[in-house]
Amino acid sequence: MSLDPVQVMKGQDPMALSPPPASNGDSKVSWDEKEGFCDSVGPKKPKSGPVRRARKVEGGIFFPKPENAVTIAVSSRVLFRTEKEQKVFEEKGVEEYLKYQVEHENEPFAPGPAFPFIKALESVNTRLRELYPESEELFDIVLVTYNHANVGVRLINTINHHNLFIERFCMTGGSSPIGYLKAWHTNLYLSADAEKVQEALSEGIAAATMFMPEKQIEVSETQLRVAFDGDAVLFSDESERIFKAHGLDKFFEHERENENTLLDHGPLKGFLETLGKLQKKFYAKGHRLDCPIRTYLVTARSAASSGIRALKTLRAWGLETDEALFLAGAPKGPMLEKIRPHIYFDDQMFHVEGAVEMGTIAAHVPYGIAQKYPHKKKSTNSAK
Repeated sequence: MSLDPVQVMKGQDPMALSPPPASNGDSKVSWDEKEGFCDSVGPKKPKSGPVRRARKVEGGIFFPKPENAVTIAVSSRVLFRTEKEQKVFEEKGVEEYLKYQVEHENEPFAPGPAFPFIKALESVNTRLRELYPESEELFDIVLVTYNHANVGVRLINTINHHNLFIERFCMTGGSSPIGYLKAWHTNLYLSADAEKVQEALSEGIAAATMFMPEKQIEVSETQLRVAFDGDAVLFSDESERIFKAHGLDKFFEHERENENTLLDHGPLKGFLETLGKLQKKFYAKGHRLDCPIRTYLVTARSAASSGIRALKTLRAWGLETDEALFLAGAPKGPMLEKIRPHIYFDDQMFHVEGAVEMGTIAAHVPYGIAQKYPHKKKSTNSAK
């Protein structure tokens, strides 16, 4: 099985509409200036005067300040299905593409692979507002798109149709969104564009490329479930490098010799940490057993031979996952089918493909040595 990201475009992105060179979001301007560009929906922030206070709705925070929120930036191409529109762009060009979008702006897009994940985040927010009505520690969704602003009407209509709570847009007109992601204090960026995901990772932003399974398993509507691979996702690729260079036996030897040496952090460690902080808020109110957030470590490491170092590292970081599955090289797809996560992060496309084949929404983290030496489909061993 060979997977392509959600986009079906080859070559130019339909969202890339030749922006002016100074609009790529990389200039070192203030948050006020960047917010003025991105806030195409919702109230504008005054340029002077008192600091803006978050608006409230029904006793809860409506717009948390970005520096206080858990910001999830999601591309319109993974939140919704846009293959038909991309085909129009490929075959007829930009002007016909924009005309098509305007003509169909009252027709909502269908849900994409990130849709269940975003709905689950909103469910968690509802519980958080009930327990902490004054807190700004909420998930804040930013819709990021290369689209021209003319397409914004259809996106807004779609969001309202699906009853999503997304008030912050960043429509870049074809320019790179990475500078804006930093201005939004983004905790996680989900996209269909592998190059932009790599760019985000290089800037220290947790990011992944999402894939849509042909069949999709049902997921919980009341509990957010997030599953992580270990090496090169939560942890660095140090151990994976040993495996790639010297084989499985040397890998096991290295892990035994270094079981009391902490692994360095990987690109998604910060996101797990953020989820853990929110979990503790529920625990503090007596909701450990019915917490609406549940996390999983799903690794091909062996428990006895190499698992202890991973667990000691998480413990030293003050982090934990609700469940840890050490599969010793067994396929991950069947386990993920039982977990039914809203999203699963892995650095190896081999495991992403296996998850997608079983109906799991998976996201590729293009980080570490595995990108240079892809896992062979026929192989059954893996260091992770």
